Amino acid sequence: MKKLFIPALITLLSISTSTFAQTLLNSKVPSTQIKTLDGANFNTSSFSNNGKPIIIDFWATWCKPCIAELDAINDEYADWQKETGVKLIAIATDDARTMAKVQSFIKERGWEYEVYIDPNQDFQHAMEVINCPCTFIIDGSGKIVYVHNSYLQGDEKKLHEALLKVAHKK
Repeated sequence: MKKLFIPALITLLSISTSTFAQTLLNSKVPSTQIKTLDGANFNTSSFSNNGKPIIIDFWATWCKPCIAELDAINDEYADWQKETGVKLIAIATDDARTMAKVQSFIKERGWEYEVYIDPNQDFQHAMEVINCPCTFIIDGSGKIVYVHNSYLQGDEKKLHEALLKVAHKK
């Protein structure tokens, strides 16, 4: 019984986490307050990229799949920017215990992303993110057009393919 329960639970969780954020497809990014790395308030409705796509990635310093995903994207990010003009916005979901590590963590990894902190998980809840990593593509008009939850090696290729479709759709 126990052998069947765990896989069934994992399947149920992966289905439920992918369907929650899917309800946001074709809607605008919700307006909530988050923090810049220097602690200033920032409203998520202000995200913009001059009509080009944006990737929003929810992550945490303690999340190994999150780090693997952002590292994999980082290896390709300069090329993606040349191809599509994309901007990646990384939303740290760290709580009060690990929030202070975010800035030094990013610097150590060499990530050139725009990074914000969601200390109360208000934006995470508004975007219906249940677990990290969770990645969204926002098209040039500001609509959510792609959602992917979790990370396995190679998922960055799927993200890139989706990004290319969004960037070249006119």
